[in-house]
Amino acid sequence: MTIGDIARVAGVSRSTVSRAFSRPELLNPETVRRVKVAADELGYVVNHAARALSTGRFGNVAVVVPDIANPFFPPLVRRVQTLADAAGYAVFLGDSDEIADREANLTSRLSAQVEGFVLASPRLDEERIRELDAARPVVLVNRDIDGLARVLIDPSGGLDEAVAHLHRLGHTRVVYLSGPRESWSDQQRRAALARAAERAGLDVIVQELGRPSSAGGRDAVGGILASGATAVIAFDDVVAQGVMAGLALRGIDVPHDISVIGCDDTLASGTHPALTTISAASAAAGDAAAELLLGILSSGERSDARVTIATHLVIRATTEAARTSGA
Repeated sequence: MTIGDIARVAGVSRSTVSRAFSRPELLNPETVRRVKVAADELGYVVNHAARALSTGRFGNVAVVVPDIANPFFPPLVRRVQTLADAAGYAVFLGDSDEIADREANLTSRLSAQVEGFVLASPRLDEERIRELDAARPVVLVNRDIDGLARVLIDPSGGLDEAVAHLHRLGHTRVVYLSGPRESWSDQQRRAALARAAERAGLDVIVQELGRPSSAGGRDAVGGILASGATAVIAFDDVVAQGVMAGLALRGIDVPHDISVIGCDDTLASGTHPALTTISAASAAAGDAAAELLLGILSSGERSDARVTIATHLVIRATTEAARTSGA
């Protein structure tokens, strides 16, 4: 069975049949329908490998994340997959394990099989990201590089609200449990928190955590207690969950003895007590990134669009009025 057979049945040229499978957006929808009906009647199955060799179009895109076990990323990946699937693309997934060289190896190997990338919180340096974009279109999530399409979750609104909330509750000293220093998200959160705290007159102590994990949050409890802080803002909900577990092991009550706020709103309603956190809308970021990449692939033109997603505080049950000494 060949495309010539389909062309005869559908009453079109061989080139039209080829285009109906490789670039259907260039044809009249009715023509595409006739070609595909004919193909179905004849039992024709597209050979994607052969098509890729002849057209350079693989029908695949890739999403690379730093840690697929982090609950922030699965909703993002799912939304990219849903939109890509609707557009006729399969999605390859890579996990860099927070290692820049591993991310470079993944993107190098995947670039031979995909038409474009969504890089979520990439650990690659700017030079290597630009080199990759020169070979295959790249859309970034939570990395701000001029000239490249990117989707940025802005933490300032949520952190402004979090600091104002803690200030109203009488807290004067807060610990921030940081994420990886190379993380754009952590850099933005540190800066936004510092600005908000200065306006409110709060003392912020940054406690370096490194790779975010529940165990890291649990192990940070000793430093939190030694600081004299009455509230904690964690890099993400996973870290916040670890902090709550570590405090519980020491018989310290959340929120009566210490208040805890997370970021990303991924585990919040599943903790006990329910975690106060800053929303991050990872699914919305996935939607925006997929739309940017699919638009680039459809038009054949690079984009430098900069999409910003706002954040806000979601107040639940882990914040309370600061406990005074002797209370």
